[in-house]
Amino acid sequence: MPSTRSPGRLPSSARAALATLLALSTLPAFAADAPLPQLQAYEVRESWRQPIEPFRIAEHTWYIGTQGLSALLVKTDAGAVLIDGGMPQAADMLLAHMAALGVAPGDLKYILHSHAHGDHAGPVAAIQRATGATLVSNAESAVLLARGGSDDIHFGDAIVYPPARAGRLVMDGESIELGGMRFTVHFTPAHTPGSMSWTWTDRRDGRDTAIAYVDSISAPGYRLLDNPRYPRIVDDYRRGFEAIRALPCGLLVTPHPDASGWTPANADDRLPRPMSCRDYADAGERALDQRIAEQRAAKAGD
Repeated sequence: MPSTRSPGRLPSSARAALATLLALSTLPAFAADAPLPQLQAYEVRESWRQPIEPFRIAEHTWYIGTQGLSALLVKTDAGAVLIDGGMPQAADMLLAHMAALGVAPGDLKYILHSHAHGDHAGPVAAIQRATGATLVSNAESAVLLARGGSDDIHFGDAIVYPPARAGRLVMDGESIELGGMRFTVHFTPAHTPGSMSWTWTDRRDGRDTAIAYVDSISAPGYRLLDNPRYPRIVDDYRRGFEAIRALPCGLLVTPHPDASGWTPANADDRLPRPMSCRDYADAGERALDQRIAEQRAAKAGD
C-alpha cells in the first residue's frame, strides 16, 4: 500500500528525536571537573533574624518575634494562638519563647498568619509538626502556603520555605474563638492577593483595647501597571486600604513592627511613635501613588 504521509513530513518519532536534539543544543555545557553552582539562599537583614526577649503587649498578648519581624502569642485558658512566625529558621526560637511563657507545644491550638511570604510564614510547617496546631488561612494564601512560596506573582521562586497545609479556611469577617477570645479576620489585599489582618479585644492599661494586627501594605519592586499576572493589582490595594481604615484599632501592630512605629528591642520605650490604622493606610496609599507615578514616568520615557 502506498504511503499516505505528506511528502517531506518526518514520522512522529523522528520529529520527537529532532526536538530533543534541538533542546539539548540550547543547554549550557558543564565541565566534568567543575562543581555545580551553589544554591543562593534568601538572605535578609540582621534585625529580622535577631532574637529578643518576649514582652507583653496586653494581658493575654505577647510579642515573641525577632527585632524586625513580628510574631504574637495570645494565651487563653483553653490554649494559645500564634500569629505569624518570621523566617523559617525562627521555629526553634518560637517554641523556646512559648515554653518560657508556660505554653507547651500541645497547648498551641491555632496558627494564624498575615500573608504567605517566607519572612512571615517561614516556620509555620515546623511549628505545625511540633505542636499539632491548626493552621488557619484563606483560599488565596493556602495555595501559596502549599507551594512553599514558589511561583509567587511577584517573586517567582526567589522566596521559598517549607510548604504548609492549612487545616481551616476562613472567609472575610469570619472569627476564630478560643478561651473566650475572638479573632476576626479581615481581607486586606494590599501586599498579596491573600493578605489578612486580624482583630481581637484584650485588656491593656486596665481597659479593654481593640488590637489590630494589620498586614503589610508595601509594594517592594512590584509591577503596578499592566501586570499580566495581576491586572487589577492597584484596585486591590485600594480595597485593602479602605478595609484597614475601617478596622477597630485601639492598638496597631504590623508584621514588620517598625512600619507601625514599634521598636521591639528597646525595652524602655517599645512604642515611641504610635500609629492609627487610618494613618497606616494613608501612608501606604501615598507610597503606592508615588510608585505608580514613577512607573508611569519610566514607561513614558521608554
